[in-house]
Amino acid sequence: MDPNNAWAQVILGWAYEQKSMIKEAIVEFQNALNHWKDGSLPLGALGHAYGIAGKKKEAQEILEKLLEKSKQIYVPAYDIAAVYVGLGEKDQVFEWLSKAFEERSGFLIYIKCDRRFDGLRSDPRYEVLLKRIGLPLGTIKS
Repeated sequence: MDPNNAWAQVILGWAYEQKSMIKEAIVEFQNALNHWKDGSLPLGALGHAYGIAGKKKEAQEILEKLLEKSKQIYVPAYDIAAVYVGLGEKDQVFEWLSKAFEERSGFLIYIKCDRRFDGLRSDPRYEVLLKRIGLPLGTIKS
C-alpha cells in the first residue's frame, strides 16, 4: 500500500529474483536503498542480485562497502553471505554463515527456504550448518 516502504520493496525484489526477473529485482533493491539509506539488508540483496546477473564488479563493490561498514557498525553476517552466494564464492559463504550462527542471526531459521542459498544444499557443509542451527535435515515440501 505504501510504495515507499523499503521492507516491501526488498520482499518484492526477492520475489522478482525467484521469478528470474533480475533486472526488476535490482530496481526494487535500489528503490529500497533510496528509503533505507545504506541498510545492510537491501545492500546485501542488491549485491546478490548483481552477482547472479553477472555484474561481478558491482557486486564486489557492494561487498567491499558492507565489509568496510562492518568495521564501524554492526552488519549482519547473513547479508554478507548473501553477496558471496551471488558471487559464487562458496567457501566465503560458509565462513559468513558460520559467523551468522555465532551472531545468533534470526535469518538462519529461513536458510532452508531462502532460495538464494539453493546452490549450497548439495555441499556437505550445508548439512553440518543445519545441524548446528538445530534445523531438521531433508528438503522442505511445498
